[in-house]
Amino acid sequence: KKPTITHQTCYIISMPNLPQPGDLIEIFRGTYQHWALYVGEGYIVHLCPPTEAAGAGAYSLVSVLCDTAVVTKESLEEIVGKDRFLVNNLLDGKHKPRSVYDILRDARSLLGLEMPYCILRGNCEHFVTELRYGKGESRQVCVYYALGVGVRAVAIGMKALNAASNISCVKSKQKRILL
Repeated sequence: KKPTITHQTCYIISMPNLPQPGDLIEIFRGTYQHWALYVGEGYIVHLCPPTEAAGAGAYSLVSVLCDTAVVTKESLEEIVGKDRFLVNNLLDGKHKPRSVYDILRDARSLLGLEMPYCILRGNCEHFVTELRYGKGESRQVCVYYALGVGVRAVAIGMKALNAASNISCVKSKQKRILL
């Protein structure tokens, strides 16, 4: 049976058209986004943890803790569930998309393959951007990395201010002792 995308079971946000083959699908899972490649007729190809049943991988935040993932083809409606999704060909302005034929051929050739999974260097967003653009990138990782660098910079700055404050206090105490 061919799956259909209905508005009753999944929420499509700001999408004037239904997905087209080769489009990137961003699924909002609360604290993170899951990414998939639309291959047509209501199906997506995405990375799923090998330990979870079909249809469950994209639902679990635990999936990001696995060190391997399997390339699977599943119904978009089943994977989205009650979450929201949108077509987000996020790097079209930066990289030229490959031909739909090449994208779909490569996606099909990877089905069933178990691949290394790393949240920083090889996650579901890297996977689908590699298929669409020939270059794997993850904006989620870039954002979290930038936040981490920013937090570290603030922490280092706070330590430096604290150290400077302590030096100033010591010098002030030394002046009082000398007087």
